[in-house]
Amino acid sequence: MKHINPAFEAIKPNIGSSFTSLKFARNENAKANTWHYHPEIEIVFVGGGSGKRQIGSSITYFKKGDLVMIGSNLPHCGMTNENTKNDFEIVIQFRSDFLGEDIWKTPEMAKVANLLHSSKSGIVFGDATKKLLEKKIISMHNATSLKKLAKLLDILNELANTDDYQILNAGKYYLQTQVEDNERINLIFNHVKNHFRETIALEEVSEIAHMTVPSFCRYFKKITNKTFTQFVNEYRIIHSQKLLAEQPMSVTEICFESGFNNFSYFNRTFKEYTGKSPSDYRKEFSNIIY
Repeated sequence: MKHINPAFEAIKPNIGSSFTSLKFARNENAKANTWHYHPEIEIVFVGGGSGKRQIGSSITYFKKGDLVMIGSNLPHCGMTNENTKNDFEIVIQFRSDFLGEDIWKTPEMAKVANLLHSSKSGIVFGDATKKLLEKKIISMHNATSLKKLAKLLDILNELANTDDYQILNAGKYYLQTQVEDNERINLIFNHVKNHFRETIALEEVSEIAHMTVPSFCRYFKKITNKTFTQFVNEYRIIHSQKLLAEQPMSVTEICFESGFNNFSYFNRTFKEYTGKSPSDYRKEFSNIIY
């Protein structure tokens, strides 16, 4: 069996800058289809569009763009692909010590230091914050030298002082300091991403992890706070949400396209996860079906 190797992304700051700021046109970000990780903290702003947000063990659906902060070595997929229909994407990446370690100990940086700590579990910001910061993020990307740095600090300050956010991986997320776990879990996540439409046996993923089935089940629950079945079902449900919102397919077609082989089980699982039936969920998004 051939497995996809996890990707460690080596990041270099922009010339003349202590951090990296990249802007991608629609569909341009090639990292969208690969689980990867890096020591740099990352802020991702997606201008418009909708898609799957995959950060750590959290897999969720976003619409009308996205603004997330991803902590050091937290595995994630890119936010966009050919189906996202975003206007653009800006990715900001910096190491926790890019201004030196002592700066975070100053009183002025206390809230930002707390923000960086919280980002270890992944943070998604709400629509109000996203709208407020769009122009600032674009302005920062276009700036140079000290003005670019000053604008980044202003953005971090805004993020550190808002209550308009959600932590994506509740509880302790163990991948932060265990790179060997990171590489192993990336293999598993990539396998689910590429085969979620098929039946995935525990024996199959246990082999990928080089573990017995009982050891793998305990390991996966410890790492993600979910059983493997819960994780796969969530991945399938998020895929079905995207299809329900964006594609003119029947609910039955979406059930099987999302990897469920039993329509009743799909309906029940979808309602447990979202609080509503697939049909009711689709009605809410009828105005954005492409």
